[in-house]
Amino acid sequence: MSQSIREILVLLVLGGLGSQASQRVAEGPEPRNYDYFKYHNMSEISGWMEQLEKENQGVVTIEPYGQTYEKQNIKLLKIGLESTEKKKAIWMDCGIHAREWIAPAFCQYFVKQILDTYKTDEKIGQMLKNMDLYVTPVLNMDGYAHSWFNQSTRLWRKSRSPGNCGDSCMGTDLNRNFDANWGAVGISRNCCSEVYNGATVLSESEAQAVTDFVKVRSSEILCFLTIHSYGQLILVPFGHPNITAPNYDELMSVGLAAAKAIKDVHGMDYTVGSSPNVLYPNSGSSRDWARLIGIPLSFTFELRDKGQLGFELPEDQIKPTCEEAYAGVRSIITYAHDKAFHITTPSTPMPTPPNTAATLIATIWTVLLAVCLTSAHLL
Repeated sequence: MSQSIREILVLLVLGGLGSQASQRVAEGPEPRNYDYFKYHNMSEISGWMEQLEKENQGVVTIEPYGQTYEKQNIKLLKIGLESTEKKKAIWMDCGIHAREWIAPAFCQYFVKQILDTYKTDEKIGQMLKNMDLYVTPVLNMDGYAHSWFNQSTRLWRKSRSPGNCGDSCMGTDLNRNFDANWGAVGISRNCCSEVYNGATVLSESEAQAVTDFVKVRSSEILCFLTIHSYGQLILVPFGHPNITAPNYDELMSVGLAAAKAIKDVHGMDYTVGSSPNVLYPNSGSSRDWARLIGIPLSFTFELRDKGQLGFELPEDQIKPTCEEAYAGVRSIITYAHDKAFHITTPSTPMPTPPNTAATLIATIWTVLLAVCLTSAHLL
């Protein structure tokens, strides 16, 4: 074979490989070949979602429910089996903070586990018949895409909307922008700050999208889960140090059971508590907002690690992190399901029925206290 022919063949092969790589970035790999233990960019995740819907018709549907500042369609995966009965639901979002790449990796892993097991795992199948799972793999799509731009943007946290300080200080902390004691504590009014809470409550289209979607379904949603990193924590409402959830004891019990399930997988310890007690005070979080509108179970997961590697958790940690977090999340959603559908098993004991009047009074008191604290702050 002549040298010129060899060169032509080499160029054709390399060209074909380059074309395949370009197509992967544009469309994403098929789920059958998808590597769940590598980090994926926004384009790949979007392609993965589309392929999942094609391969799981009648079980998985993509639902757009808003737009980001940069006009990307925010989409969730609705996962569930058809039922003639009225269904309940579970909410899960990942990637509200752009740099927390392990969170979207977990959402993808969670979806894979559910789809891989619902036909053989009786409990998962039962839950999909009774509940729909609403899973947003990446909520802060603009910020997440920006964190992939280059090494200098890798630790970007916020949204990409313009602040009041010019182009040098863009973005709002989406987890300080919800209508839950907005602006009261643990925020900054400096738009250059990592915890800048926005020009106004719900100023960010991403926070508004979640609010609009969840609020009209609040009576259906049994549990609200928002996945973050890092710290190995399970946080319960509320972020304000002077407000306690009316079902705090239940939240702690459910959270501690999840932490035990996590520890049983790889021996990792997760701390359970309210943010002021185990992390820091904050306000305007989606977790607190969900509890304030009446969703009984609301948790923030802070995945691995405890700060040694932080937001740049290496890919070899994705598998163990997701495996243990799945055990914890499964514990919580199983509890939520069994409580709602009056199913008692040895692993999910039913709680003592609450005093309805006392619970109502506690809920009203919590809301009134939150309003008073917010009003006092604004004054």
